[in-house]
Amino acid sequence: MTTDKVPICPHLIRKVPEQFSWVDHRLVRERYIDGLSNGAAALYLFLVTVSDARGLSYYGDASLQKRLGLNEDLLGKAREALVEQRLIAFRKPLYQVLALDHRREPVAATGEPCSMGQIHRQMMGGGA
Repeated sequence: MTTDKVPICPHLIRKVPEQFSWVDHRLVRERYIDGLSNGAAALYLFLVTVSDARGLSYYGDASLQKRLGLNEDLLGKAREALVEQRLIAFRKPLYQVLALDHRREPVAATGEPCSMGQIHRQMMGGGA
């Protein structure tokens, strides 16, 4: 049985503005967000919100720390967690929010070092 959903405030229904972003429902439905720290979840939401249609955005560490209330160490850990989970790519100063469709496919070599977690997941068949 499905519930008929009626807006609580019909005069305030969201409209897609010229500049928009979206959060893929699979982030929750397929449990990609499970296990992320509050900092990593906040960073992901911020990047999804500010990125362009290709998922690209430039935000410096100082701006992100101030906006998200994270110190340098917590921001670094949040970014690392999102990269390891294949939710974002990062090459200073550029962030890219990645498509969830390709999250489990191996990433082409970039010459960047891999974490032990990435190597282990790849060995176990879970992609990079």
